[in-house]
Amino acid sequence: MNRIISATVERWPVAGAFIISRGAKTSVDVVVCTVGDGAHVGRGEGTPIYYEGETAEACAAAINAYEGPLDREALLRAMPRGAARNALDCALWDLEAKQAGMPVWQLAGVQPPTPLPTAFTISLNDPVQMEQDARAAAGRGFALLKCKLTGEGDRQRIAAVRAGAPGARLIVDANESWHDIDIAAEAEALAALGVEMVEQPVFHGREDRLAGVKSPLPLCADESCHTRADLDRLGDFDAVNIKLDKAGGLTEALALARAARERGFRIMVGCMLGTSLGIAPAALVAQGADWIDLDGALLLAKDREGGLSLQNGLLQPGSLWGMGQ
Repeated sequence: MNRIISATVERWPVAGAFIISRGAKTSVDVVVCTVGDGAHVGRGEGTPIYYEGETAEACAAAINAYEGPLDREALLRAMPRGAARNALDCALWDLEAKQAGMPVWQLAGVQPPTPLPTAFTISLNDPVQMEQDARAAAGRGFALLKCKLTGEGDRQRIAAVRAGAPGARLIVDANESWHDIDIAAEAEALAALGVEMVEQPVFHGREDRLAGVKSPLPLCADESCHTRADLDRLGDFDAVNIKLDKAGGLTEALALARAARERGFRIMVGCMLGTSLGIAPAALVAQGADWIDLDGALLLAKDREGGLSLQNGLLQPGSLWGMGQ
């Protein structure tokens, strides 16, 4: 009989600092869930959605207090979306794959994981530092850079990044900071610098701000899109960013990807900061995505044993979390 063994909090240091318009992080707290049946053990990891007020301690408490059915489909109804459900859902996938003697991708009926051209995040900083960071990332083999922006001085920042990495593809994350500026004009200026997509320009809940905006670049919903239930109000976006912590697990993330494609949305698969235990399930959703941003473990000072590795700018499947038996 499947049971929850534990849910614990772990703190992992960031390499340097991870800086966005909302602030800086020097470490990340994750919740790790372990489930088992007496013969097999499955694990999953979630990173609290800090901008929604989640904490690792509260997520661990929610998992330890959970008394509902340990069935992934039932879990969608019994537990709210978020990092706690993600950790438990992914732990159940891992356990079920081990019980069945097959990798998770096969159990899920998706393509086997292949190396992914992940973006590398260029944290928000002054133009000089962002140029240096972009040059260093390009030197490591990253061909896609994701630049954090703040709504002020963004054109100068991207010009600097372009100077540092002239051959790289660029996408930008406004983190809701463009709400009160001319989105079309800003996108046009960045398009001239080779930017190919803008993530979350407006406030979550104020998607109406995009009505009538004629952006030369595709606009991708991040904070505005969590689960399939959000798709109906995202008609002014061109793409959705799927993250397992927002969706509340691999089960909902796979369903969201299918539903979004059916509606004509382009797909980005992203992540929060976290170890490869949390990133590996997202790599299954990311197969065939338009943009992939799964550098969360690469931004840490260290990762778990068996984690995803980087070779020539490509994220390689590791042995951790159901990638093989």
